[in-house]
Formats: sequence, structure tokens, C-alpha cells
Amino acid sequence: MDAFTPLPALLGGLMIGVSAALLLVLNGRIAGISGILGGLLPPEPGETGWRIAFLAGLVLAPLVYAGLGGTLPPVTVAASYALLALAGLLVGFGARLGAGCTSGHGVCGIGRGSPRSLAATGVFVAVAVLTVFVTRHLIGA
Repeated sequence: MDAFTPLPALLGGLMIGVSAALLLVLNGRIAGISGILGGLLPPEPGETGWRIAFLAGLVLAPLVYAGLGGTLPPVTVAASYALLALAGLLVGFGARLGAGCTSGHGVCGIGRGSPRSLAATGVFVAVAVLTVFVTRHLIGA
């Protein structure tokens, strides 16, 4: 948050919202990443192509941006691979338990006025606040 730039943040948010709306309007699908990935395991007939393209875009977009001269922020991770694997498993479990992730509920569900998504997003935020409090102030990680 040291170098917050409101205009790029606003443009990024608009791009996410427009892309989520286009996926819903043109394809009838919710842009929830866990659901898109989950639809590949096992693959649903006729659903594989757009799901792979969507996920590839998530990975390739920053690389294309950097290739066109954009500056990516440095990424540093101060956790072990074991902790990262555990965190990933917990996030996957939570997304399955909550019937979606922050992109599906927070971006798409709230935009559609879904009460379930509003509740799920509130739980996501509350757990995130609690996790930061516990890890930074109680156990000092």
C-alpha cells in the first residue's frame, strides 16, 4: 500500500467488472475462479476450452503486460513451501465449503445482488481480518 495509485486501481477494477459481466452475458457463466478450475476436475463435456482459455489468461496477462513494457511489482514470499501448500489447501477447502471464492461471490455475486454472496463475502472479510490479527499480533508470524 506504499505506492497506491488510484487511477490504475480503478481501471483494473473496471476491467475485472467488465470481463465478469461479459462472461455472464455472452457465456452464461459466473467468473468464479474456483468454479472455473473445479469444472476442469473432472472435465465437463464442452466446457474445457473456455475454462482453459480463462485460466491461461490469468497467468499470461501479466506476462504480456510486462512484455509490452509494463512494470510489475516485486513479489516476495517469506513463507516455506510447506506453509504455502497448507494455505492453498485451506483456501481450496474454504472455497468448496463456501460454494465459491472471492471472485465468484465478491465480484460476481454481490454485483448480481445475491444475499448468499453478500453473506459469504462478509465471512471472507471477517476471517481475513481474524487471520491477520492472530498471525501478526498473537503468534507473531
